[in-house]
Amino acid sequence: MSHLGAFVVRLPLGLLLAMAGAGSVLAQQPAKDAGWARVSEDDRAIKVETDTLEAVIPKNSPKQWMTGIEKGSFLDKATGFREVGDGLMVVDWLMEPGSDEGWSDQVFAPDGNGVGRYTWYANETDPARRSYALMAHGSSHRKRMVEGPQLCHRMKPVRPEVIRGKDFVAVKTTYQFEYAAPGRKPGSRWTQLIVFPKGERYFVLSDRIDSVNDSDEMFLRNDTPGCIRHEKGDTFSEVYLSYLSGPKGLRIPSSEFFAPFPPDLKFGYRRDTHRTPDHFIRAYHLRDKVTGKDGPWLAGLTLDPSVVYEAWFSQRPGGIIVAIEEVHGKPVKAGDSFSAAHIVGYFDTVEEMHKAYDRYQGHTGLTADESGWRLVK
Repeated sequence: MSHLGAFVVRLPLGLLLAMAGAGSVLAQQPAKDAGWARVSEDDRAIKVETDTLEAVIPKNSPKQWMTGIEKGSFLDKATGFREVGDGLMVVDWLMEPGSDEGWSDQVFAPDGNGVGRYTWYANETDPARRSYALMAHGSSHRKRMVEGPQLCHRMKPVRPEVIRGKDFVAVKTTYQFEYAAPGRKPGSRWTQLIVFPKGERYFVLSDRIDSVNDSDEMFLRNDTPGCIRHEKGDTFSEVYLSYLSGPKGLRIPSSEFFAPFPPDLKFGYRRDTHRTPDHFIRAYHLRDKVTGKDGPWLAGLTLDPSVVYEAWFSQRPGGIIVAIEEVHGKPVKAGDSFSAAHIVGYFDTVEEMHKAYDRYQGHTGLTADESGWRLVK
């Protein structure tokens, strides 16, 4: 999978500083066009258009979240369908098992905004807040923040790097966590690398953590592939989970998501209570809201099943299915790194997903530079 002839495209720092100093809004940079792929960039986001897909990676002021693929931007050119949630592969917290109820009032963002803290409201007396906490997080498996902020909506503006080659386009985003739980220090680095290969209806992605803290069970939480917004199943007809109910997996009709339920009620996976599956695939079958006809599947393939610590769904009030996946969940020492690699995109059948999985299975990392892109173990 190594490709030659790559070159790096970066917006000049001097231009950024000059225009920022003048108080102006950056004009959109001229698109870089390679025939099969086009990259356009302004001060808010990077847009990648390939022969099969379109996607936007935000820098600041996102439509929903700051990480992953921006809400509503992921287009399958073959069918005209788009992602129907709040974005894809959205990153949340750096976490570990436990509860922060004893010190949640001590965890604040450096800018003094207290909403950056992570709180379970275990002793919450307000019925509405307690109901939301239980619906959002469940009650059987408590977890707490190691470092923050919650990247998806608290991350400050970033400057992703665009890397291009003869048959791929890649975008790399990095960010350092800014504050930490008591007894910990901030500064762990998150890196998300997204590769768009020529001719494919999917992208390859990795999330990597370089830790500055110790933990007995550190994990990174994300949405794989992303949440689903719907009204009584109008945007999707079913969910597929390869890791439940035997070797053929579990197909769940949309009607199972009509009523709200918490994450620890059904469709959950935990590494300590389940057998490690051969494939780890989470997908939903898109449906045309107007005609009701099925479209393609939108799937997230985690390429090494053993890295999945826990994965769950919750149907929250208001018509949103949250699809959380937590990766690693193993002992980490300061200076250690861990990562997970995924394939995310459109497939016409479940069988196509498994065929792609067999092609890339067993990898946990991803690199891209002037010499090409490679999945690594």
